[in-house]
Amino acid sequence: MGRVAGLAGVTVRTLHHYDEVGLVRPSARTAAGYRAYSAGDVERLREVLAYRRLGFGLREVAELVGDPSADAVAHLRRLRALLLERQDRAAAMVAAIDRELDVRAKGLKVTPEEQLEVFGARLYDTIGGAYTATRRTDPRFAARIADALGDARTVLNVGAGTGSYEPADRDVTAVEPSAVMRAQRPAGSAPCVAAAAEDLPFEDGAFDAAMAVSTVHHWEDPMAGLREMRRVARRVVVLTFDTDEPGWRDRFWLTRDYLPEFAGVLAGFPSLAGMADAIGARAEPVPVPWDCADGLFEAYWRRPHAYLEEHVRRAVSVWTRVGPEAERRAVRGLGDDLRSGRWAERNAGLGRLDAADLGLRLLVA
Repeated sequence: MGRVAGLAGVTVRTLHHYDEVGLVRPSARTAAGYRAYSAGDVERLREVLAYRRLGFGLREVAELVGDPSADAVAHLRRLRALLLERQDRAAAMVAAIDRELDVRAKGLKVTPEEQLEVFGARLYDTIGGAYTATRRTDPRFAARIADALGDARTVLNVGAGTGSYEPADRDVTAVEPSAVMRAQRPAGSAPCVAAAAEDLPFEDGAFDAAMAVSTVHHWEDPMAGLREMRRVARRVVVLTFDTDEPGWRDRFWLTRDYLPEFAGVLAGFPSLAGMADAIGARAEPVPVPWDCADGLFEAYWRRPHAYLEEHVRRAVSVWTRVGPEAERRAVRGLGDDLRSGRWAERNAGLGRLDAADLGLRLLVA
């Protein structure tokens, strides 16, 4: 027990308490009769300590690690989702602190409300509420997805988020690992299961169709998730992104001129051809309309001033992924070019376009 305590960074007293309350009980004995931890005990202890360090109480931890439907992989994926939520929250806090530092550096007064923004409800609004404020269903995307679903009556929405693009005229079941996103699903929306794409808790062929919209790049193992979708449904519809095309980084002026770090966000992302092969799909281009209602990363290609808006950026994970320094540099550069007219000179032809092919692709299998 002493060795395990040293390796885990806790006290022997803590391990004794976990034993007493039945949270982690050593199941083995040494030759001298001392309590010892088996490999399974150590795995459970790892899960307990991880949940504890995320702030869960002992009763909550006991329920989580005692979940009979969750194995070690499921716990790791759940922990990963929780940590990503913490990462997003930390990034939002850094942005709020930076804003206050800028205000103070200019000798301006910081109000009590602005001071509380760093830790209060407005921070939650930044990382959560902004999503529902700007990521609305675009009817043109919805029509393409509905056509691809065909006559499917039962539909699984994987990585469902807040429920955008879930067809109202079908029997939908949603899957979403993030508690923050599940909490934002509107009243009356489809039932939502807390699970990861890579380990869908459904029988083979349980659904007529499975759909995933702008979510595959968030998955820990996109190929495994796609294969799971193929396993549980006879039809698969996925809205994703194409990185196969040569020069794909230059398709969009924002990544070409201001945010080259975007390429790093998609480092290791599977090829479009590989994803299509995994589910036996065809790939169809999905142009982004100039007035796209869904505030995804590419949505404002003809409305560049939108990228200067904090609430617009907070609803897109790319900005969190590239980090605050790259974000500030990109926003500053874009703002300067919009004021000087340089952006308009570089992108003079965009005003004549109603839609642009910026790499969005619909996989239909």
